[in-house]
Amino acid sequence: MIDIVCCPTPFLVGLLSSSLPKLKDLPVEEALMVNLGSDRFIRQMDDEDTLLPRKLQAALEQALERKNELINQDSDSDSDDECNTLNGLVSEVFIRFFVETVGHYSLFLTQNEKGERAFQREAFRKSVASKSIRRFLEVFMESQMFAGFIQDRELRKCRAKGLFELRVEQYLEELPDTEQSGMNKFLRGLGEE
Repeated sequence: MIDIVCCPTPFLVGLLSSSLPKLKDLPVEEALMVNLGSDRFIRQMDDEDTLLPRKLQAALEQALERKNELINQDSDSDSDDECNTLNGLVSEVFIRFFVETVGHYSLFLTQNEKGERAFQREAFRKSVASKSIRRFLEVFMESQMFAGFIQDRELRKCRAKGLFELRVEQYLEELPDTEQSGMNKFLRGLGEE
């Protein structure tokens, strides 16, 4: 099944290190490869250091460092509670990241005379005060992940709310009217939850 890594769709895949020689012979395009055992890149795209703005990257790294603190607190324990705590921490960090970078998307979903919803892409991107975050959004808005996310929101008929939508609602309620982007609050509070 190693040929799957040649598939031109976004995914994460794990391989045993014994498969590395086969992997290097395959025509793999646009892939970031990391040896998790040695924490080293096998192959990079050369844009990894420029995708996220430095402040945002530092905030994410700081929040994820808490994972290491939790591991070090009780390194002998492999309990389900510890695993759930770690999973919860990582999930919360990324939910908060996405809420505070794209959580204002709903303000830019408009409805036309036919009742169809449409996303106002440029207005959404320009609503962010930070130039570096706007540059990140330019790249992120071209991804399949973002396109699928917005398409789902445009076509969604029912208003069922998952965890992300509940967090977005809470975020928008707390967002001051004068502040279009909560990025500064995000940078200060990312590691707190």
